Amino acid sequence: MPEGFCPRKFIDSYHEIVLLFSIAKRRLFRLEEQITSASFVEAHEGKGLKMGRFDSVVLGGKAVLPGRGAVRVDVGVKDGKISAVGEEFSSQDADEVVDAAGKLVLPGAVDAHFHLGIYRDITEDTKSETISSLAGGVTSVISYFRTGSHYLEKSGPYAEIFPEVLGATNGHSYVDYGYHLAPMMREHVREIERLVNEEGVASFKYYMFYKGLDLAGASSDAKSYTLSEEYDLGHLFEIMEAVAKTQAERARDGSRISLSIHCEQPELIRVFSERVKEEGVLTGLEAYSASRPTLTEHLAVAEVGVLAGHTRCPINFLHLSSEEALLAALEVKRQHPMLDARLETTLHHLALTYETYNDQRGKVNPPIRAQSDVEALWRGVVRGEIDWVCSDHACCSEEHKEGDLWNALPGFGGTALVYPFMLTEGRRRGLSFERIVDLVATNPAKAYGLAPRKGAISVGADADLVVVDMNAAHEVTTERLLSAQDHTPFEGMELTGWPIRTLLRGRTAFADGEPVGDPQGAYLKRPLPAGQFITAP
Repeated sequence: MPEGFCPRKFIDSYHEIVLLFSIAKRRLFRLEEQITSASFVEAHEGKGLKMGRFDSVVLGGKAVLPGRGAVRVDVGVKDGKISAVGEEFSSQDADEVVDAAGKLVLPGAVDAHFHLGIYRDITEDTKSETISSLAGGVTSVISYFRTGSHYLEKSGPYAEIFPEVLGATNGHSYVDYGYHLAPMMREHVREIERLVNEEGVASFKYYMFYKGLDLAGASSDAKSYTLSEEYDLGHLFEIMEAVAKTQAERARDGSRISLSIHCEQPELIRVFSERVKEEGVLTGLEAYSASRPTLTEHLAVAEVGVLAGHTRCPINFLHLSSEEALLAALEVKRQHPMLDARLETTLHHLALTYETYNDQRGKVNPPIRAQSDVEALWRGVVRGEIDWVCSDHACCSEEHKEGDLWNALPGFGGTALVYPFMLTEGRRRGLSFERIVDLVATNPAKAYGLAPRKGAISVGADADLVVVDMNAAHEVTTERLLSAQDHTPFEGMELTGWPIRTLLRGRTAFADGEPVGDPQGAYLKRPLPAGQFITAP
């Protein structure tokens, strides 16, 4: 045996060579399999394109992956989908390279609470407000729609109205989009099964305060506003029965059909509104909060819990704004452990208080609350009690906010702040990157029939990707949000985590602070089949 020879080292070296050869062989096999696949040949034959492994690759970033957190990996994209996640990619592996060195790579956010066209022409609103979504790293929105006043200002069966809605938005959205529909009349309840199975509407909504109030809360003539004669708790019960029945029929394919509830009790709002107006002491958002106190949320949540417990209807408690509402929703879950009940809050209920911002331009339903409520909601987020965070985006100009507080329209935009706000304030409060992604992408995608196609960076998912610079801080300005809204209650906040590039299904849709190209968003028929390709109109 030669002097200095070590059998153990020789064997180890031999095994390393065999292992490296095996890895190289597997990679060659995968590449050969890809190049010779029928879909690849059909896509590239005769086009003279570079025969790279991927259409594009995101290189050098830290990607937030399910179960792994932020890790240094590259993401390969093929045919609009994530085809590989690994560390061995290079600029030679793709036709297009996205340099994410030193940046964070996130899945596109799913803004699950949106209002396209509520106060403006729906086509124009879709164009402008989905650009704002891209600026916030949002690549999918699910917008609420109902018949009655605002929106299309008409009533009738959804068989007639929903095609008009889809026609008005088709080809104008910069992000992928779906719809939640509100059954405002008994005829709509009878349409639920068809809307699920034929139109791809997997979620519905009930507004509890429309039993006795209009949207602004200025009138108790709710029937004139909703254009409905039967909008009461009996109507809610029948909606729950229909949703629960359809859910039971679809449960075998893993679908979740659900009912989302705006929980504010109108009879109590009427009493407290009269008192606040008569006393005349409070002003602005503090007055509005006092006119719709947290008790009105508590009671509405409890009513919903009783009915949902009887019908077994999957429910979503929307935009919880207070500690009292949160505790009431958690009590519903405790009393009905078999009930599928999920909890939502919004950016503005986590960010704003009437103590620091008492401007009626921040009027919204439910109202902006006290700092103690903000802290309670954050505790719910940190403890995992709240399932997702959204914007409740509704483009509402200053013109609609002027004059008397009680007649000013509620709502404002916030979709451009989904990632910046959560990456700033969420991190400050101890949330991991993975938990933030769960809150704004993964969990809403799962709740509303978009997973596994949306909401996570995983092989087979749509290549909805967001590159953010965690080292760059910018103040919130109206101009930065790229919305048609001419004001923002978030003005002046300093946030990090602003997207520098947003990809929709593998295509760069936003870069350098502006949209890229024409609208490529497509309608999402939910539940979204895992293997189906989405194509822009």
